[in-house]
Amino acid sequence: MANLKEVKQRITSVTSTQQITRAMKMVAAAKLRRAQDRILKMRPYSQKLTIILNDVISGMGSELEVVYAEKRPIQNVLVVVMTSDKGLCGAFNSNAIKAGVQLVETEFKDSNVTILPLGKKAFESFSKRGYKVNPDYYGIFSDVSYDEVRKIALYVMESFASKKFDRVMMVYNHFRNVAVQDLTVEQFLPMGVNAAKATAVSNTDYILEPSKEYVVQDLVPTALKTQFYKAVLESNASEHGARMTSMDKATENAGDLLKELKLLYNRSRQAAITNEILEIVAGANALEGN
Repeated sequence: MANLKEVKQRITSVTSTQQITRAMKMVAAAKLRRAQDRILKMRPYSQKLTIILNDVISGMGSELEVVYAEKRPIQNVLVVVMTSDKGLCGAFNSNAIKAGVQLVETEFKDSNVTILPLGKKAFESFSKRGYKVNPDYYGIFSDVSYDEVRKIALYVMESFASKKFDRVMMVYNHFRNVAVQDLTVEQFLPMGVNAAKATAVSNTDYILEPSKEYVVQDLVPTALKTQFYKAVLESNASEHGARMTSMDKATENAGDLLKELKLLYNRSRQAAITNEILEIVAGANALEGN
């Protein structure tokens, strides 16, 4: 049987761990509620803005030239990988990092790839692997705000427009619910304006002032910034959802382990008491025999 002192120490240790995981679950739940509200409010706006942009562009046909839709031979690629700053959130970080590595090693293995990590875990992982990394924005999740995300989106858009990069990809977790986050790999630039959309006939009649060209040139950057901000919010909500689920499972596992340890403790204690009784009886019998 196990030593009673060792089992008691393990019970104390697991109880302490369970208290920590339960507290972390509660903190993650509070943060998740705020992040979930933000992304749920953001999605309809982003989707409607994209629909309006596509309708306006399709109505202009081939007259329009959008710099952010320019398709070029792929030589330089920027891959934006979004993770968290901290761990203890299950496979949230590892899945995003693996997807980023796979994207670089397969689809863009013949291109010059730069990683733009958003999140400390992505920065540390890709730096250790020896990839070319832009370290300027990885701390974004310490304070997620539109103003801060807009700076990153502007850097990405200006880099594409100046032909520093020919393709921009994003890797992040799409928030479905508390327990499920969908890993997403999507093209950010060039944006999805193709010939099919350009020749399509829009069902909505828009009145644009002062001109279609002016509105589109202002609408496209706004739509791209909104799309980028939405991806950041999706990743942020997914992180808190993954951490809450992970800590909930850890708390549950700690409870199961405590049950086993307490059962082991009681059995060991009973065995020790039984041994003591047997020794006393044996001693008493020995004295009677004498």
